[in-house]
Amino acid sequence: MKLLTYQSDTGPRSAGVRDDGYVDLNRTDESLPLSLKALLGRGPEALQQAAAAIERGEAFDAEGVRLLAPIPHPEKVICIGLNYVDHAKESGSPIPDEPVTFCKFPTAVRAHEDPIELPPASDQVDYEAELVAVIGLGGKNIPESSALEHVAGYTCGHDVSARDWQKGKPGGQWLLGKTFDSFAPMGPHLVTADEVGDAGALRIQFRLNGQTMQDSSTSQLIFPVAQLVAYLSRVVTLRPGDVIFTGTPPGVGAARTPPVFLQPGDVAEVQIEKLGVLRNPVVAGK
Repeated sequence: MKLLTYQSDTGPRSAGVRDDGYVDLNRTDESLPLSLKALLGRGPEALQQAAAAIERGEAFDAEGVRLLAPIPHPEKVICIGLNYVDHAKESGSPIPDEPVTFCKFPTAVRAHEDPIELPPASDQVDYEAELVAVIGLGGKNIPESSALEHVAGYTCGHDVSARDWQKGKPGGQWLLGKTFDSFAPMGPHLVTADEVGDAGALRIQFRLNGQTMQDSSTSQLIFPVAQLVAYLSRVVTLRPGDVIFTGTPPGVGAARTPPVFLQPGDVAEVQIEKLGVLRNPVVAGK
């Protein structure tokens, strides 16, 4: 099942994807909430209810509909660094024994087709294609054996990174270098975990202006999704709609000779098997 959030005349609403268009969940079944975050918080039974609504509801044309990020305002945007063996090697970093973790602020979140804004404060803005896991049922101290029961689904993510802030500032400013406004595009849809199947066996690619720059598989993850959920929940209570960017494969711009950084006029595309294509134009910010 594919779920999305779209901008209606009355505000953000949740919908499902069908071959003939989108089906508004709440208009089909008034007991379903308007937001995907609230829907995920109700657990698997609510997702089954949503699936039934998508099947029987009246579809509307997807043309011209403005998509928002699947979770427009996540409480937490948690990111994992150096989580592909080959990416750690290209960056000259040792394979970590525990997940390298940082966060982005929710103000960095953007949707499919929203512009990535290059800040005047940086001239080394890099790309990173990432699989994003979306938490359904929350929890604390979640056992790894049941961690995937807390993952509602997955979406494509782009961990945009200002390398000159991340590595060039005193002490290394990972948080600030990663969280400029528009540095966390996600979408276009949330694909439920049952439809994705094994999230550790998906082809992941990044294209810049049509040229493939990253091409790998989530089978290269050092710490798979279940391990990340269990690890993070030892520290923070995970809540419905929290998102976890799981790391990027090799081929990032900073590791190339010469380096390749995003420029105004570029088009960035993240494609992940079973999840679709996340596309964002790149513009000069203010």
